[in-house]
Amino acid sequence: MQYSRRNLMVIAAGGALGGALLPFVAPQAARADTAEAVLDRFTGGATPAAGDLRLVAPEIAENGNAVSIEIEAPGAVAVLLVAPRNPAPEVLTWQPGALSTGRLVTRIRMAETQELIAVARMDDGAFVEARARVQVTVGGCTV
Repeated sequence: MQYSRRNLMVIAAGGALGGALLPFVAPQAARADTAEAVLDRFTGGATPAAGDLRLVAPEIAENGNAVSIEIEAPGAVAVLLVAPRNPAPEVLTWQPGALSTGRLVTRIRMAETQELIAVARMDDGAFVEARARVQVTVGGCTV
């Protein structure tokens, strides 16, 4: 089969466009984890109870690009924060050191109104959970 110069240019442009879009399409597969899968992986299937963990977030966030949160987890070995309705639900994993106060203050991105879930693994191996509902007026995450 013989290709004209124009046909080869169209084929090359299509290949270049496909190659340029690949980095934006491939991460979608990495986001396939659900919040439940992330929580199960962290807890090993254990059900967290209420305990000495505090999650503070605003009731209303006007801008989802920078939502201020505070986590207090005295005696925690590791803390996981999940935003189930974000494109990537695992927001952060924090491992406070031995000399840590057990307090973390940061800002996160939120796609839409949802309930944040914080789960902490304590010194004795138990898991505790805290939740906070945040109403987002302008989402900060894009797909």
